[in-house]
Amino acid sequence: MPEAPTTMTSFEHLTVSVEDRIATVQLDRPPVNAFTQEMYLEIERLFSTVDEQADAVVLTGAGKHFCAGNDLNEFATLTPDNADGRMEIVRRAFFAIQDCAVPVIGAVNGTAVGTGLAIAASCDFVVAAENARLGVPEIGVGVMGGARHLARLVPEPWVRCMYLTGDPLPAGALRALGAIVEVCPADELVETARDWAARIVRHSSAAIRMAKRSLREIETMDIKSGYTFEQGLTREFSGHPDSREAVRALIEGRAPEFGRRP
Repeated sequence: MPEAPTTMTSFEHLTVSVEDRIATVQLDRPPVNAFTQEMYLEIERLFSTVDEQADAVVLTGAGKHFCAGNDLNEFATLTPDNADGRMEIVRRAFFAIQDCAVPVIGAVNGTAVGTGLAIAASCDFVVAAENARLGVPEIGVGVMGGARHLARLVPEPWVRCMYLTGDPLPAGALRALGAIVEVCPADELVETARDWAARIVRHSSAAIRMAKRSLREIETMDIKSGYTFEQGLTREFSGHPDSREAVRALIEGRAPEFGRRP
């Protein structure tokens, strides 16, 4: 029986609801969800704890756009003296999404540039609306950043092309490059992302977290070190009740019955 949706209301610029083990998070700062320091702090706080209520997250933007970057009025006050502290807050937000204990699916609508692209690239994978455009315009606004996040989505020649021109690419072109898993009509975006999330949460809560832990760790390893690490997780997880239940269910030809939390 589906769970009744619950809503988390302790955020000023994020709207969060949880239903059927999936959290749907909207960036909600009209008109284009431009980020302030406070919004970065909210992202860090949410993604450090959202796994207590959900086994997967869909992250999207309220309104017509995912995120058009930083709030320009606040960003104009950046100086060499205050930059280090502010940039640390930005990093912590991005890394909280990337290091979230459960999978995060980016559902990108409209514009996602600068910070918007970095947030999307911090997710485990991205689905996008047909009208989505993603890019790194930093070269044109006198700052650096975003290229390393872009490298999680597209091959290196395209990282350099997009970074040096500052020009965004449409969702269709990015899908052809492997950056986006699915492109859909804008009015179907969240539903499409939740369908992908549902394919994840049908698995054991404990296994989902173990798989996410594995992906976080092996991303920067070579193949030999990475596979050795994965084998270590297999050894660790083999004693868990959900692992044993998965094997029994496969042998017996039935659907597994997992515990709800690790």
